[in-house]
This record gives sequence, structure tokens and C-alpha cells, in this order.
Amino acid sequence: MTSIITGDIINSQKVSPHIWLQKLKLELNRVGKNPLTWEIYRGDSFQVEIKDPSMTLLTALKIKAAIKSIEKMDVRLAIGVGDKTHEASNITESNGSAFVYSGEIFESLVKGKQNLAIATPSNEFNQEMNLLFRFALIVMNNWTVNSAEMVYLALSHPDHSQKELGEILKIKQNAVSSRLKRAYFTEISEMLVRYQKKIKEVINDPN
Repeated sequence: MTSIITGDIINSQKVSPHIWLQKLKLELNRVGKNPLTWEIYRGDSFQVEIKDPSMTLLTALKIKAAIKSIEKMDVRLAIGVGDKTHEASNITESNGSAFVYSGEIFESLVKGKQNLAIATPSNEFNQEMNLLFRFALIVMNNWTVNSAEMVYLALSHPDHSQKELGEILKIKQNAVSSRLKRAYFTEISEMLVRYQKKIKEVINDPN
């Protein structure tokens, strides 16, 4: 099994492309190489394969936080977990159930004006995770630039103490704590742990 994120940048026309493209490409390059692993198309849409599905939500949250750290910007993310039956030299030309799931859930996001969802072979898993995502989005869609920047840093450096995170941003430890609290980082982290536990069950027994 593999996983595919299909996404697009919300309000991409309102900010100079080089600002958000730089942040997006940084995250995509952490996953793999263009165009085999990821590709940007139609200007502000992208697709990326994360071969370890247990890492997919973390990647999605990092992309979300990176883009939300830019004023007035957001990103729509559709996760599909399944098989890859054909591998092309460009990720957007590969296919399999992971691509189908990601594409279908992406279309539903656009119609429903939602920013994050997942589709896998397990309906039970899908229902639980998408419910958690809808609650999480109440918070994540309203992250301030400072909150998003703080979440991104904390997700990128999970072994750093709050003091060490503060040194990167040149702010005090209590400011780090306050920003993480306002971003509901503890609850977001618990959701991530729950996802990682449950997705492994789906991989081992997709039915």
C-alpha cells in the first residue's frame, strides 16, 4: 500500500507565487524527487506520494502549517491510501486505487468547501478519521500566521524542547507555550498518534 495527497493552494492568486511555492516545494522535496514522487500542475495544484501511509497525515499537517504561515493563505488536502498499479515517470501519470481515492475525495472537498479528508479501503477508518479532521479543521483553519509557524516548527522538530523552539524563532519559552496552546497543538498531536495507530491496522487488514 501507498498513499497519495492531492492538493491545491487556496487564495493562490492573492499572494506572489514565489512566496508559497518556496514553502510548498521545500516540503515536497523532503518526501522525494520531482516529478517521480511529486508534481505541481495547473499552477497551484499538486500531487505527492508518501510511500509510508503512517507518515501521510504528518506530511499533510506540515504542508497545512507551512502554507497557513503565509497571511491569507490555506491549502486543500485529499489523502488517498491504497495500491499503486502503474508507476510512470511522472507521479500525475501513475495510477491505482490510492490515486482514485485521493482524486475522488479531492472532488468532494471542493464541492463541500472542506480542506482535509481521507479515503481508504476501510469505511470504518474513513468515518472516524474524517470526523476527527472536521473537528480539527475548526482550529486549523483559524490558525494565525504565528500559530501556524509555531506548529510547523514543532512538527518539524519533535525532539526539540520549547526552549529550543523559542531560540529558533528568537522568542521566549512562555511565548512558545502560549502559541502552541492557542493552536491546540496537544490535541492535534493526539489526533496524529491516533491516525498512525489506526492506519497500521488498515494496512494490515484493509477490509
